[in-house]
Amino acid sequence: MQEWRCFMVKIILGSLILLVSYFAFIYLSDVLKTAKAGKTGNENFITFGAIGFIANFFDTLGVGSFAIITSIVRFFKLTDDRTLPGTLNVSCTIPTVLEAIIFLTVIKVDTITLVSMIMAAVLGAIIGADIVAKFNIRKVRIGMGLALIVVAVMMLSGLLHLMPIGGTANGLTGIKLIIAIGANFILGALMQLGVGLYAPCMALIYALGMNPLAAFPIMMGSCAFLMPAGSVQFVKKQAYDKKASIAITLFGSVGVLIAAYIVKSLPLGIVKWLVLIIVIYTSIMLLVSAHKARK
Repeated sequence: MQEWRCFMVKIILGSLILLVSYFAFIYLSDVLKTAKAGKTGNENFITFGAIGFIANFFDTLGVGSFAIITSIVRFFKLTDDRTLPGTLNVSCTIPTVLEAIIFLTVIKVDTITLVSMIMAAVLGAIIGADIVAKFNIRKVRIGMGLALIVVAVMMLSGLLHLMPIGGTANGLTGIKLIIAIGANFILGALMQLGVGLYAPCMALIYALGMNPLAAFPIMMGSCAFLMPAGSVQFVKKQAYDKKASIAITLFGSVGVLIAAYIVKSLPLGIVKWLVLIIVIYTSIMLLVSAHKARK
């Protein structure tokens, strides 16, 4: 069984490395080509580097980098809104893949659970994109926000020993595995609407009785497989801020390495409280976004 797990993890890691290598070649070739022409654009390299470090540091803890970067960049009007989606995806692809590689290597998760949930998210993003495109994004955010609040209440009850919930399992079987696969398929599809996968996946893992640390390789592996292909399209269409992206990528990767060490060394009790805080934060952000969309 241990040999089977090692083999499957190697397959996943090998596939990720191939994907990110292809993306990195396209990305860096475009940046170098533009640099030679003296058209790199935005001059706030150090500023974007600091933003990238902070955002990807917290992304590694499970908060999510897109919301942090978007908030800071829009507040200070540091880049064009037209190129912001491309900049977010392109700049965070390599740090996200780095997160996935680190956590897939150091945190043990049942092979069937890991592979099936990652595949479900990828298929959800591919197959479910057309379906979720017809959804009302405001209603989706309200529904997801309320669902996360319910899970947060359950998590808090467990942490305060008011009711038994959460666990230390590293894998799922039977109906729980089916629920996890179905839920991650939906989460992968909802990513196409801009609904982040991290917090809902954390909440799902916790509610199904797994070790909260198991969420890290699952959620980051899911996103790492989704991001390179989409980011390549942004590069090819020149729909991103090149100097901002390279700064966020470089400094963000450093943030990932530092934060990953912190996550690996945290006791399980602290991890559970961290997950609870992230779930509450995300639920509030979703409901606030839905409220703003009403205006």
